[in-house]
Amino acid sequence: MTTDVIADVSTETLVRIHQLYGAQSHFIDDGQARAWAGTFTAAGEFHSPSYPAPVVGTAELTRFAERFFAGAGTTRHVLTNVYVESADAVTATVRAYLQIVHTPAGGQSRLVRQTTITDQLAFDGHWRVRRRDVRRDDEPVSQSGEQK
Repeated sequence: MTTDVIADVSTETLVRIHQLYGAQSHFIDDGQARAWAGTFTAAGEFHSPSYPAPVVGTAELTRFAERFFAGAGTTRHVLTNVYVESADAVTATVRAYLQIVHTPAGGQSRLVRQTTITDQLAFDGHWRVRRRDVRRDDEPVSQSGEQK
């Protein structure tokens, strides 16, 4: 990540990308698995150390979101500190913090995970995630910034 220069990104691009992330959080939390999967490209990839293997393609992403929603209680994806590192007319790189908060029926909310996501986006009339890499904040990080 470049630390000495802030990317010059158009207001329209920023708004569209923020809409993407807001929609994603609501779709997966509301059980709209197909809509959530549709926020990824057809060959979109989801890589997370919280799960045994990458999830790739619309069908797998849909099943992943269905399984996620099937849990008891309410889960919320809270995405903050969205930073568009770079963007042109058809690609963007975005980093953000993502908290997963779970509230069992009648119970207290608890933070399940705190993560950092790095997304490679593609624009086809709408911004979509081509590849998402999730880094859990409780995982060790090497001096180069790579997760161990």
